[in-house]
Amino acid sequence: IWTSPVVMNPSSPCEGQSPEGDPPDDWFHLSTMSLGTQGSDGSRDDPEEPEERGRLKSKLVLAWNNVKYGWSFKSKAHFSKTSPLTMLGQSYLLSHGGERCSCFRQAFATLLWLTYRRGFPQLDGSSLTTDSGWGCMLRSGQMLLAQGLLLHLLPPGWTWLSANHVSKDDMEVQESRSLGPEVTKKGRRKSIVSFLESRTEVTHRRVVSWFGDHPIAPFGLHQLVEQGTSAGKKAGDWYGPSIVAHILRKAVDAASAEVSNLTVYVAQDCTVYVDDVVRLCERPLSEGSTGPSPAWKSVIILVPVRLGGEVLNTTYIKCVKNLLRLECCIGIIGGKPKHSLFFVGYQDEQLLYLDPHYSQSTVDITQDNFPLESFHCKCPRKISFSRMDPSCTIGFFAKSQKEFELLCSTVSTALSSSTEKYPIFTIAEGQGQEDERDAPPNSITHILTKDKARLQRTNNSNSMDEFVLL
Repeated sequence: IWTSPVVMNPSSPCEGQSPEGDPPDDWFHLSTMSLGTQGSDGSRDDPEEPEERGRLKSKLVLAWNNVKYGWSFKSKAHFSKTSPLTMLGQSYLLSHGGERCSCFRQAFATLLWLTYRRGFPQLDGSSLTTDSGWGCMLRSGQMLLAQGLLLHLLPPGWTWLSANHVSKDDMEVQESRSLGPEVTKKGRRKSIVSFLESRTEVTHRRVVSWFGDHPIAPFGLHQLVEQGTSAGKKAGDWYGPSIVAHILRKAVDAASAEVSNLTVYVAQDCTVYVDDVVRLCERPLSEGSTGPSPAWKSVIILVPVRLGGEVLNTTYIKCVKNLLRLECCIGIIGGKPKHSLFFVGYQDEQLLYLDPHYSQSTVDITQDNFPLESFHCKCPRKISFSRMDPSCTIGFFAKSQKEFELLCSTVSTALSSSTEKYPIFTIAEGQGQEDERDAPPNSITHILTKDKARLQRTNNSNSMDEFVLL
């Protein structure tokens, strides 16, 4: 079925939160079979042509992943017409196909969709030209960061203009051939020019280009893989949601020239320390300035958590729902076991998500007016809460100091809704014991639930599960 689909839902597992010793079978098989044969003494053939073998390995993996992640499925996600649908702080009622239903379609199609890509320049230190089979957690992290950047740079309530052209066939929508808003012949030229020169569309395109699969893109796969080397990761490895949170923070720090007045804070030991966030966000006034207070940077707050042991603790579901109802929430980097997804909302007992497991051709973001359609998905999907992997990273955004103060209040209220003795995470006054920017991203947080609640940090570079519940 080799069409150009926008819907896919492969059932086979991939990297996600799987332990490092339990990689997906298909990736392991192709990786080992193409490394060369072994002699009778167990040693490999003399590697006279390692580059050629590397290219062969890359081609074999690419061929397999093109089959595995290139399928198109016509099935649709079924949505209730009577239950409200919540997505990133907004509630929609889909009954009668009314205005709110149309608003939901537009809002969902506006979200940036970052998926597997193939045919991009080789990643440093490898012969890989695709991330199919191993990069889905990085893609989910890109989608969360992209949502924060859109809120940072674009006006509230902004929607992608092309997202307005959708059909009303449940949640399946078709691509529009229109170049912009419908206009009369008299005003066609003026309207098209206005559309192309729209500042918001220019900003939107610039944000998309930052996630292109090219070494120059500040938040593209090449840069994220490079930032992961300090955590002992390399191209082809499997990433967990906590490590991805620290990679995103480093990427934003490194891109301060392109993205000004934005910082990222990663919570320590399931705690957001208010003073640490304030210290990151306050910008000293320049010399000669006389203002009432320092200027304030926008902040993306990332909270790596574990919502149970081997499976999701169902007592946390209500709390997760309450967090997704907040306007300050920008999504959850998570998924199901061995299969990363980007959660953006829910309806009843099912999570709404964007799926990175679809292999698309690389788009050359260095060209003017490169196509944007493959960076947006118009077909929402759902998954039961019961299938959610407990290891995830929750994201929040605050554009001003006032918004941050409101975030602290509303998030604390949402966290208190859990019936579990210990909340998902906490927001505390004061500072952490160490600078969160120097905290090792591959550390493990042990939550001790006996005797007394205390948090203990240890290092373990061989573990892919950043959080262990004892």
